[in-house]
Amino acid sequence: MSRDARDIIIKPVVSEKSYNAMNEGVFTFVVAPDANKIEIRQAIETIYPDVKVEKVNTMNRIGKKVRSRRVRTVAKRPDTKRAVVTLKEGTIDIFGS
Repeated sequence: MSRDARDIIIKPVVSEKSYNAMNEGVFTFVVAPDANKIEIRQAIETIYPDVKVEKVNTMNRIGKKVRSRRVRTVAKRPDTKRAVVTLKEGTIDIFGS
């Protein structure tokens, strides 16, 4: 792995849906757009050494178009890539670290 693990895993996603999935050992992260599943698995296991990853699913999310009411311009939110990581063993404390 040539890049640092913190460059691949940008931040955890904290939403109602992802928070409920944490009980089943499924965690969601915003990752680098050019990261593949193998790099994501290695980065998670490097950042959290007591965790074993079972499965990694990725999705590319297209940014929404947003309007400004005052200036009447259209802007676009950035595209993001998310990884849904299923753990085989261990747990991740995303609020503590």
